[in-house]
Amino acid sequence: MHFTADAVLLDIEGTISSIAFVRNVLFAYSRERMADFIVDHRSDPAVDAILADASALAASDDPVAVLARWQDRDEKAPPLKKLQGLIWESGYRTGAFRSSLFPDALAALQRWKAAGVPLYVYSSGSVQAQDLFFQYNEAGDLRPMFSGFFDTDMGAKTASASYVAIARQIGIEPGRLVFFSDNPDELSAARGAALQVAHVVKEHAGDTRFPAILGFSNIEIIRDV
Repeated sequence: MHFTADAVLLDIEGTISSIAFVRNVLFAYSRERMADFIVDHRSDPAVDAILADASALAASDDPVAVLARWQDRDEKAPPLKKLQGLIWESGYRTGAFRSSLFPDALAALQRWKAAGVPLYVYSSGSVQAQDLFFQYNEAGDLRPMFSGFFDTDMGAKTASASYVAIARQIGIEPGRLVFFSDNPDELSAARGAALQVAHVVKEHAGDTRFPAILGFSNIEIIRDV
């Protein structure tokens, strides 16, 4: 399968990396440490801002309880994602865990990068969490492969406007951007913004609305020059 495009936009969880790592390693790590982390860092302006944002978003005067509830429900709330990124930083830096990519995904990214295709990431995890994910990877520091990272500060991943905004920030027409994700709702939103899409079905059933790929080995990105 091939796509004619000027850039690639990638989801992470379930697309280029295992869902199990995110849910069983990263989420478990932050869940165990969240309450203590907030207590230990209440004087940190970044944490104070997260708590204020959580209170405002949930209309609650108990942001700690709100954040814990969001985490239990795997809500994509920006304040939670930013706090998780701060907590995961300590785990990465102390060597508690390393991230990994599917081998065929890593090989494809390296191949596309070598061919001059700009690579971008759009994840519900914060930009900081994405940066850490690719810095502390079993394959080494992969950050130089990417031209930019986007999170839900751009908008919800299920909203077409988010993909329009990303294409605008990259500086290309939406139709010249191809988005890879395992989530049909995200793909539907991206298609609604005129992006090209591919449904990665490594860990999910396929959706007949979208072209499905089992892996990246035979996926080519062709740029018009």
